[in-house]
Amino acid sequence: MGVCYIDDMDKCIDSFFQYLADERNLSKNTLDSYQRDIKQYIAYVSNDNSDKHWEEKAAVYSYLHMLQNSGRATATIHRNLVSLRAFFQFLLKKSWIDIDPTTEFHSPKIERKQPMVLSVDEIEAILAMPDLNSSMGIRDKAMLELLYATGLKVSELVALNVQDIDLSAEFIYCRNLGKERIVPIGKNATYALNKYIKERKKYFIRNEFELAYFLNNNGHRLSRQGFWKILKKYSDSANVDKEITPHTLRHSFASHLLASGADIHAVKEMMGHSDIASTQAYKPVIKPKLKEVYISHHPRA
Repeated sequence: MGVCYIDDMDKCIDSFFQYLADERNLSKNTLDSYQRDIKQYIAYVSNDNSDKHWEEKAAVYSYLHMLQNSGRATATIHRNLVSLRAFFQFLLKKSWIDIDPTTEFHSPKIERKQPMVLSVDEIEAILAMPDLNSSMGIRDKAMLELLYATGLKVSELVALNVQDIDLSAEFIYCRNLGKERIVPIGKNATYALNKYIKERKKYFIRNEFELAYFLNNNGHRLSRQGFWKILKKYSDSANVDKEITPHTLRHSFASHLLASGADIHAVKEMMGHSDIASTQAYKPVIKPKLKEVYISHHPRA
């Protein structure tokens, strides 16, 4: 049996990440998280003056205990354990270790935070901010309308290509990690996109073969960071006093639909959730609204 000694750890890690890249089809953010967690663990064990070995249960326990004592969030500790478990399972499969030291560890229970949701008035205020007398404002209005109309992730928004949007049928194709879903976009977003597509040809296009739908001032695909700055600018201008991210519009999309009585399974499909539990996380947000509707409309409330 081959042994993966601490001195050979870089080689072991490289082999593991090559496996993840080739066979697991993970996103870059997930790969980066795995790499950061595992390298942090190895650095911790390497600097530990005790006699614990990196591949032993005691070392894993010590590391997780350190994270907890350092005040790390439960979600962070959970993610570290997931990363280590995947790493040790790979080494075990390669026969580079004899036992997976993480098998007896249970992931800490993660308390779901209530999603940050904007009111309809706050959404309307932000959507009213772009200057529709400028090409940039027309583009920004189209992106904001589309994000709120569909609940897309910002990564999905900026990844859209020209062929993904069917304005005549009023829906988009969203492709994410090999999965595809069709999402309706509604009349307001369709109207904004129709205005933008004219500006895209007239103002933004630098290369007639460019496939990206939303372009920056240089004619290249808009980045996630670029959109975040755009949203921040308009939320500040609208005096919305909340910590808003692109995901806030996604949360608001789901919560407003559910609060209006939309079927949770339909919302799940539009959001691209693989598990209904992810969609059910929005239920606590809509409970006050449901109570308000009940009191206002039930004859004996």
